[in-house]
Amino acid sequence: MEGISELLTKTKNNMTAVAEKFKQDLGTLRTGRANPQMIENVRVEYYGVPTPLKQMAMLNVSDARTLEIQPWDATAIKEIEKALQQADLGVNPMNDGKLIRITFPPMTEDRRKMLTKTIAKMSEDYKVSVRNERRDAIEKVKKAQKAGEVTEDDLKRHEVDIQKATDAAIALIEKFTAEKEKEIMTI
Repeated sequence: MEGISELLTKTKNNMTAVAEKFKQDLGTLRTGRANPQMIENVRVEYYGVPTPLKQMAMLNVSDARTLEIQPWDATAIKEIEKALQQADLGVNPMNDGKLIRITFPPMTEDRRKMLTKTIAKMSEDYKVSVRNERRDAIEKVKKAQKAGEVTEDDLKRHEVDIQKATDAAIALIEKFTAEKEKEIMTI
């Protein structure tokens, strides 16, 4: 019985992790408002090693549409600028020798609609991941029941618990989706 409770805990944690990963991925979408998450994982060739930008520089939001990138090593500023241009963010970084500024233009209505469609697709993909976790967990509980480790009543109870965890994770994904869509449409 101990193995099943561990399975249930692991399944709930995995489902919550999927929802949190979705929230992180939403942060990388360009919405018109400056957000350091959009560029923190841009890789910069630094002494021959592709290094995440967030490990090389301080990322600041100076106003609603401007990001400032201040490298800790001033000699890397050209490489950072080059990596930002190659990242295809739809913006042009401006280098003043000490820091790089990225100004995001206001979003058009077409871009907003396209982003909401992208978010809806991402949301559905993450929901599928949660449902796959549910399927795998239920299969394991059914195998345990067939092996005589779990009674039929326990099987039904565990299936209900797994479904509750699934519903909670999907509700969280839907909440994040609604928040991001609202943010996009009101910027």
